[in-house]
Order: sequence, then C-alpha cells, then structure tokens
Amino acid sequence: MSGRVVVFTGPSGVGKGTLLRAVLANHPETYLSISATTRSPRDGEVDGHHYYFMARDRFQQLVGAGEFLEWAEFAGNCYGTPRQPIQDQVAQGRLVILEIELEGARQVRQTFPEAVQIFVMPPSLEELESRIRLRGQDGEGAIAQRLAQAKVEIEAADEFDIQIINDDLERAVAQLEAILFPSFEPTPAEASSLAGAVS
Repeated sequence: MSGRVVVFTGPSGVGKGTLLRAVLANHPETYLSISATTRSPRDGEVDGHHYYFMARDRFQQLVGAGEFLEWAEFAGNCYGTPRQPIQDQVAQGRLVILEIELEGARQVRQTFPEAVQIFVMPPSLEELESRIRLRGQDGEGAIAQRLAQAKVEIEAADEFDIQIINDDLERAVAQLEAILFPSFEPTPAEASSLAGAVS
C-alpha cells in the first residue's frame, strides 16, 4: 500500500479542527502532521506532540537546507512542516494530513505536487462570522481581520482539487471520509449522512 499526502485548509473558524478530530477518531491509523515553530510552548503543549518547538536560528538552518515542505512567518513567529517525517510516514504506507494555511498549501503544491488538496468552505461569510464570534476568543479588530483574510482564502478555493462545504458536521465528516477512504464501509447512520452529502 502506498502512502498519500492530503493538504487540508480553509479559513479560520470554518471547523477544520473539528472535522479532522472526527475523522481521526474513526481512522486512528491516519497521521496528522506536526508543525515546527519558533514560538514558545503554551500551557499544556508538549514538544513533538503539539509542535516541534525550536530556536529561530535552528529553524532558519532547516529552511536553508530545504528541510520544510512549506513554511511561513506569522505574528513574529515561524511555522513550517518538516519534510522528513512526512516522507517517512508515506514510505510506511500511511495517509498523512497537513492542516495548513493557504500560502503553505501553495508551497506544498510546488514541493509535493502529488498531494491531494482539500479546501473547507463555510456555508456563508455570515455563518463564518457567527462561528468566530461564538468562540469568544477575538475582539472586533481581530474578527474583522479574520473575515478579511477569509474572503481572500475563499476566493482561492478553486485552486484546490476538492471543496467541502461545512454546513452540517456529520455530512461534512462523511463526505471527507468518502474522499480520504474510498473503501471505508460506513455504519448505517454514516451511510445515511453520506447519501445526503453527495446528493
């Protein structure tokens, strides 16, 4: 069995993490890529589990050596996807998912063109704004910034191989599983949900 790489992206607040948690719960053999970062660990974060935490000079050394499939800088910190763990997992025949931002997805398209690219869409910008507000994590300025960025990202959705609209969680999970695991046999409830997703 040959491994595969799937790039998974979409605007902030669209529910990417929730979708992935559901899929990983059903398919624990799937490998979710771990990013490297120069930011400090937050409370409860574990090196090698949540991120690979490293000093900026070490990160830049790896950039120079071509050791990242993609990398970018956000809010003064660098983030990147280490190449070697991905190649190792693919060599073992595993499905590897990269949950990354739009610019990172574009970089992977150049460095790993065989990767399948999936974009998660909100039902509407109004619904996306509602979800972001419900999280209660951002002030008005940050919300406006996230929505402006979301518009840019949504306009790029056609660059991706597949678009999934996350309007109903069960249906979106079933649709994602049908794409990632075409031979997966769903339960009757999942099959019903899947029928609604592809109708």
